[in-house]
Amino acid sequence: MVSQMQLSPDRPFKVLGIQQIAIGGADKKRLRRLWVDQLGLSVTGSFVSERENVDEDICALGSGPFKVEVDLMQPLDPEKKPAVHTTPLNHVGLWIDDLPAAVQWLSAQGVRFAPGGIRKGAAGFDICFLHPKASEEFPIAGEGVLIELVQAPTELVAAFSAFADAAPPA
Repeated sequence: MVSQMQLSPDRPFKVLGIQQIAIGGADKKRLRRLWVDQLGLSVTGSFVSERENVDEDICALGSGPFKVEVDLMQPLDPEKKPAVHTTPLNHVGLWIDDLPAAVQWLSAQGVRFAPGGIRKGAAGFDICFLHPKASEEFPIAGEGVLIELVQAPTELVAAFSAFADAAPPA
């Protein structure tokens, strides 16, 4: 319940940057035509999961610690769920410096998480998802957007910290 939630302004984690965007379509070849052939992203891998009903090409935009993954996804079976193709912008992934702390704190704030908890994602990092729809018990959600929280590796946390320390004040 909202009245029982901890409403602390002391957030025990940082969102460092965008880890990925995932784009769904009925045919990933059509997605590749734009993202790879025309925009020049490179395909760095692939991922297929019957449980997640997905066949995806993993592409890269940028390089080094600031590389953003762009996943081009099609369903294995368009009639099954999850329907990765029905929302063209399937999800946005955010690098998090301390995923367990983020999940604990956000849950206490009333943020709704999708089932599955923290687990290994397609790229090998620990992940979890914020649910796109709120509920009575958890009134804060992605408002229609599935949001993936991704545990940033130590070297990425250091790179983002060094970048933030070097940047002039806004």
